[in-house]
Amino acid sequence: MKQRNEPGLGELLRYVLELVEQGAEEHYRQMDLQYRARYTPVLRAIQAGARTVTEITARTRLTQGAISQTVGHMESDGVISRHRVEDGRKNSIRLTPQGEELLATLNEHWRATFAAIEELEEEIGHPLRRALEDAAKALERQGFAQRLTHIKNGRQEGVEQ
Repeated sequence: MKQRNEPGLGELLRYVLELVEQGAEEHYRQMDLQYRARYTPVLRAIQAGARTVTEITARTRLTQGAISQTVGHMESDGVISRHRVEDGRKNSIRLTPQGEELLATLNEHWRATFAAIEELEEEIGHPLRRALEDAAKALERQGFAQRLTHIKNGRQEGVEQ
């Protein structure tokens, strides 16, 4: 079998993500914001009504560990504050006045971001977000490791026959 030299799916996804994040970071600097892009899913979840790490995790598709770490950074940066809820087992997360101001600024940026994504999708002629959502759903149904095992086992069975 001839070895392929073209980039794999992971390489392409990382490269596209890097290009998008570099552009976003550059734009944040132009806006004179001290902002970490990793805050975006948490802020958008809070804006949509999430009040705990568990609720944010459910809305973002990110791991609870990643969300907890990001929430810790956001608290240190003064964007959010945590308050014990009545039963004392969880913290309620709220935006600080600084966080509210940041969110107001970012809402305009996010509108422009989605317009830029739509422009990109138009340019390439593919619904990129839909393709990625479909790929995520397919991988949730059957993981990539399972797919690899299936392919390898199919090849081995073909050799043995």
